[in-house]
Parts: sequence; C-alpha cells; structure tokens
Amino acid sequence: MNASATLLPAAVRPAVEDRCWLSSDHCAGPVLDLLDALGWAIVDTPEANVHATSPDGRVYVGWLPEDTAAWKRGIVWHVRVQPTEGDPWVQEFGLYTPSEAVAGFLAALIATPSR
Repeated sequence: MNASATLLPAAVRPAVEDRCWLSSDHCAGPVLDLLDALGWAIVDTPEANVHATSPDGRVYVGWLPEDTAAWKRGIVWHVRVQPTEGDPWVQEFGLYTPSEAVAGFLAALIATPSR
C-alpha cells in the first residue's frame, strides 16, 4: 500500500532532554508512591528490600535490590498475581527497567481488576 507523505501523520520526536524517564535511576519511588496512595501494605526489610501487598491480597510487588537470588536472575522487580479465577502469574523487571515503567504497568493492572 502506498500513501502520499502529505497524508501520513507527522512523526513526533521529543527532544533528548525530555526523555529522562528512559533511563533508570534505580529507585523505587514512583512504584512505592503509587502503591502507598492506593492503600497497599508496604514493608521494608533491614536489607533495603521492599514488599507490598494489595488490599485484597491478590497482588504482591517486591523491590529486591539486595536479594541475591533476584540479582542472579537479573531482576529487581517481582510482581505476582493470583487472579480470582485462573492460574497465578508472575512478571519480573530487570535493573535497567525505569521504575516509572513498572509503575505504569501496575497502574494498568490495577485499573482493570476484572481481567
């Protein structure tokens, strides 16, 4: 299919300085702020790992910067979901995944609890 260039939408390219979210600062702030605002139970350990559980207990989020087993697998975020119906599932994110991306994933998950 050929289309005239005048009919195609213009590509939007943000300036490099507008893309600071593309690199991780290795902090959990955006995720923990979201979960705290939603009333999740949040516990931090002396080792600096953080564990959060949804109010209904069906979702667990772990920020595991000091967990040796997580580091061996190349992850720092661990999300575990137990749906009302169906099998449990897990999503993990590596060290270089920006926490804003993890917060966006969780916000979308929380916004559609029936799925």
